Amino acid sequence: MGQTIRGAMKLVLTHELRKAAERCVWFEPPEMALKDPARLAAHIFTYGGRDDVRALQSQITQDDLRLLLDTAPPGIYDPRSWAYWNLMAGRYTTPPMPQRHL
Repeated sequence: MGQTIRGAMKLVLTHELRKAAERCVWFEPPEMALKDPARLAAHIFTYGGRDDVRALQSQITQDDLRLLLDTAPPGIYDPRSWAYWNLMAGRYTTPPMPQRHL
């Protein structure tokens, strides 16, 4: 964890993903949020509604989901969301949440 996939995974800023980014990463423009897919996914998977999650899921594979979780930034996921999305990625033993290292 702690790696970045910035630029490695290409998401398309569809109308639906734009709306999801505006709702879940309200503090910056959607174009900027799209530059860091793991961070955007963390916000959507933690704070998004059904439509927000669908907008992201329509563009990612199961392998992409695992990569997004493996490179998740610390401080965004809550324990419930972290456990759920790791279960959805096929991980029946939830790995530790991302942590900051000072």
